[in-house]
Amino acid sequence: MIRSVFFFLSKVFDLLLAPLTWALLFLGAALLWRRRRAAPWLVAAAGAVLYLFSVEPVADGLSRLAEAGVRSTMRPDVTYDAAIVLGGCVDPAASRVSGQTELGPAGERAVAGFELFHSGRVRNLLLSAGGPSPDEPVEADFIAALYQRLGVPADRIVLERESRNTRENAEQSARLVRERGWKTLLLVTSAAHMPRAAATFRRSGLAVDLYPVDHRYGDRSWILVPRSDAFDRSTVALRELAGRLVYRGAGYAGS
Repeated sequence: MIRSVFFFLSKVFDLLLAPLTWALLFLGAALLWRRRRAAPWLVAAAGAVLYLFSVEPVADGLSRLAEAGVRSTMRPDVTYDAAIVLGGCVDPAASRVSGQTELGPAGERAVAGFELFHSGRVRNLLLSAGGPSPDEPVEADFIAALYQRLGVPADRIVLERESRNTRENAEQSARLVRERGWKTLLLVTSAAHMPRAAATFRRSGLAVDLYPVDHRYGDRSWILVPRSDAFDRSTVALRELAGRLVYRGAGYAGS
């Protein structure tokens, strides 16, 4: 029950943190109070939000803040028992329609997992990527299908299909790791997501080394023309920075 409530509240929180939501709220207020003097200011505020978070200086600044201090801690002398590849890298709806594994903006997570296995750095791949309903294909299924097409043996892939957020990723992965007696683990996720993910996994009792991918900071501060990809990067970084505060406050990622 508590897990379901937290999942629901986290999705509401994600929605409220999106700059697009702020802009729509400003426009809705302007429409509601269209006969009042505040209406033009509310419309201007909506436009300012859309512009501000769509330009590269803001997107790069937020991305840099979210990725600050994130480094790989993979040990060159270790062959890891498993790489834990977190979801968020596949578009499940598009994959269900096409029948193929359709990678999303964070597709580097899936690519990195395969590269680590192919290069012999890890012995197994634990795919922690569930969805709203485990009764239909979820991200872990599509990633596993991709890996098997690329030649990864099925007995080297372990699916964790129940998790819906980072906290559940850690809890469910810890259970599977303990069942298999794995000791050396490499956590694979996006650079901006890594601080929260690493803290949550360690809180669940897993000692993980880190393999961050999907870096978004690129120092494009001279581009002042609004861009949709910049808006997306701003939204992701804001959501992640706020998520860290929520997880720490809830005790899911340390104090």
